[in-house]
Amino acid sequence: MKYSVSLNGKIYEVDVEETQAVITAVTDAPSPAAQAVPAPAAPSAPQPAAPAVTGGNNIIAPMPGTILSVSVTEGQKVESGEVVMILEAMKMENEIVAPCAGTITKILVQKGTAVDTGTALAVIG
Repeated sequence: MKYSVSLNGKIYEVDVEETQAVITAVTDAPSPAAQAVPAPAAPSAPQPAAPAVTGGNNIIAPMPGTILSVSVTEGQKVESGEVVMILEAMKMENEIVAPCAGTITKILVQKGTAVDTGTALAVIG
């Protein structure tokens, strides 16, 4: 896709490909009153919304990855720092721990679920 970007009084024509961006031309920018309609922003992939959960502390995914296992069940009491699930990210297994002591009131993911950074994984009440 080709975009025009105005920066510090210059207009940069940029070709954006899947893995790189290449500047193809640079010109002086016209005065603000004479500028044309800006080029559309690059489309972004839709981000799945984390379920809105209230009345507890959410356990949040610290990075994107895939849930390898869930070590707790709803209604189970957990201590702060206790491992509640394993998240695989970049070929590494990461322990997801309870941020506080309490009872697991809701598990929002299961084994094999792909998650993004910030996705709510479970709720401690």
